[in-house]
Amino acid sequence: MSPEQIQKLVAEIEKKDLSTAAHTWRVVLYTRALLESFGVDRDWIALGTQAAALHDIGKIDIPDRILQKPGKLTDEEFEIIKLHPVTGFARMITLNVSEEPIHNVVRFHHERWDGLGYPFQIKGEEIPIGARLFSVIDSFDAMTSVRPYRSEIGDDAAQRAIVELQAGIGTRYWAEGVEAFTELFQTGQLDYILHYFNDDVPVPSFMAAREEEFEAIRNHYKPK
Repeated sequence: MSPEQIQKLVAEIEKKDLSTAAHTWRVVLYTRALLESFGVDRDWIALGTQAAALHDIGKIDIPDRILQKPGKLTDEEFEIIKLHPVTGFARMITLNVSEEPIHNVVRFHHERWDGLGYPFQIKGEEIPIGARLFSVIDSFDAMTSVRPYRSEIGDDAAQRAIVELQAGIGTRYWAEGVEAFTELFQTGQLDYILHYFNDDVPVPSFMAAREEEFEAIRNHYKPK
């Protein structure tokens, strides 16, 4: 997909989900950092970051009254939310997106290592590796972001999120994914991304997310 196509779809997701450009930018950067730590080549990193930007594309098809509800969802409402990986995959097919790494993240990013995720209840190594990694990233960002049901986060949100990820190894998450993400966090290699916890910080569009700009951001915020 072209950066222009991705940017247009990301804008639709942000409008529908009341999420912020900062959320999209964070998960794209986390994905890039994690894939780099696994030694993935540039072409696969490019596909991985596209998948990260589009992971919630299926939420476009979820009713606003459910997606933007500030209180707890009913069981019926949550069942509808759980359909967004399926509707997202269908939308990718309709748009003639054929790249498997994008399909995998869109379809499977809510699956769990123990098989208790959704919507397909696949488990362990049945889950494609890209989706296994992204579930760690998506969970971390969810625990450290303002959401319709949570208006504030504490200063220790990131550290508490790491503890939660570690506690979920073997049930929710793939151990190697959590360990790699934790190593990046503890060694300060994610600090340039944590800068965007503040949703008022201006962020570039996905169209502007070229190699040199990733590098400039990384160099500016890396530990001294």
